[in-house]
Amino acid sequence: MKRKLALILLSVALLSVGWLGLTGLVLPVALVPLLLLSDEAENSRKGWWQTFFQAMLCFVLWNAATIWWIWNATPIGPIAATLFSTFYNLLAFMLYHTVSKKATKPLAYTTLVAAWIATEFWYTTSEISWPWLTLGNGFSHDVWAVQWYEYTGVFGGSLWVLVANLFVFEAVKCRTKGKIAAAAASILLPVALSLTLWWGYEEPSAERVKVSSIQPNIDCYEKFANTDEYQEQNIFALLEEVPADVDFILLPETAVPGYFWEPNLAERLNDEEDAIWQRLRDTLRNNNPEAMLVTGANTRLHYAPGKQSRTARPVARDRRYGYYDHFNTAVGLDTTARTLLHHKGKLVIGVENTPGWIFDLMDFLVIDLGGIVGQIGIGTHGSAFAHNNTKIGPAICYEGVYGDFFGDHVRRGAELMAILSNDGWWGNTPGFEHLFTLSRLRAIEHRRAVVRSANTGRSGFISPRGTVTQTLGWEERGVITEEVVLNREETLYTRHGDLTARIAEYLLLLCVLYYIAYRIKRRNHLIE
Repeated sequence: MKRKLALILLSVALLSVGWLGLTGLVLPVALVPLLLLSDEAENSRKGWWQTFFQAMLCFVLWNAATIWWIWNATPIGPIAATLFSTFYNLLAFMLYHTVSKKATKPLAYTTLVAAWIATEFWYTTSEISWPWLTLGNGFSHDVWAVQWYEYTGVFGGSLWVLVANLFVFEAVKCRTKGKIAAAAASILLPVALSLTLWWGYEEPSAERVKVSSIQPNIDCYEKFANTDEYQEQNIFALLEEVPADVDFILLPETAVPGYFWEPNLAERLNDEEDAIWQRLRDTLRNNNPEAMLVTGANTRLHYAPGKQSRTARPVARDRRYGYYDHFNTAVGLDTTARTLLHHKGKLVIGVENTPGWIFDLMDFLVIDLGGIVGQIGIGTHGSAFAHNNTKIGPAICYEGVYGDFFGDHVRRGAELMAILSNDGWWGNTPGFEHLFTLSRLRAIEHRRAVVRSANTGRSGFISPRGTVTQTLGWEERGVITEEVVLNREETLYTRHGDLTARIAEYLLLLCVLYYIAYRIKRRNHLIE
């Protein structure tokens, strides 16, 4: 019993360290203890359930060790995330365990790889989505080792982890020179390929733009509690520190206080443009006439009765006045009269997004309570704000966790990427640090420089190779400025997105069908 518990805890430790500020290079051996427990289990119903509970304990503890900090923002968050994450991990692992006991080894191994990646993909694309623990995300501190993400994205990292674990598992079981050599090759060859790409990478363009990233350092729990005047004063004081010759100025998610009606951001109580937007334009004209300001804001879009979206709520609790959506928005502003808008398309579950089936079940609450069930409007695609012949992609916070959605900004022409975030909800925990390092993976996948502006947390500059230059850390207030390289070329991953995961879905279907056919043949004594 002690040995089994030790193996479970070893797997938990090896799975967790990549999300806790340490290296993810132990992931290629992290599942080996769990695979050993599965191999040693009896081929019986009792053995199946023992393996189920052992795996469940491992995955629950992995979640507890890596996402506990969500509790600071929403107590239900880590519980819900753990339930769904553990469900998907168990589904993949127990499919493997079942096949390994009743069918051939190659089929079992293929099932594990295909099922794990497919379930990670489902968790990424479903309405209840929290892809934080996708195995490929564990290398965000080891970008030199995964430069080939420009071809595969993070699901390629998951593929590497799973295949390497199986080779190491075979080496541990058999301990032959051939098995040990194969296990070593499965770990070292991808790293060697990455190092070749790392040292051979050349910037595709000599063009650069000058960007300033602002970190206001506002307490996010006081941000929405009638501190508008102080926040505005803080923003304009920081804008005074921005160099005159910059091309882009970034402010974080929801930096501009208040709620504004689209398309012209008129304040909801009158029909005139709100003073803060005019003041921001005047500041640009006076201090940074060649710059575009990209900032976060809360905006609302009105719909006539019958034209509303699924997430819209009634105006003044009366349908006769129409409906409106509340969006978490990135706003592009320059010295002209134009205003560019991007609506956040990947929402934090439970805080910003209530899944559709829950939303439908709670429709009576939406009517009676004005839609206050945590649901805001959902953007459907990425955006690229054009300014002086340069396009910048304005990703908002959680959008930086989704490689393919992040790439939609690039597919629409973004030559560099901005991430506007508000990380203070989680406190000074590993959460905001890992969110920053995930941006390094996005930079590699799409070979775009990434500039991050956080309310507090970590703002900074990331090169297309994923290297970090200037940053502002936790509770630091200030402005940092740097010249950023542009890129107009698309990577293979940008063009094709999560192809690795989509292939895994089809491969999983073939594995299940093959397993069913194999069992039927065994039952009919057609094979040994």
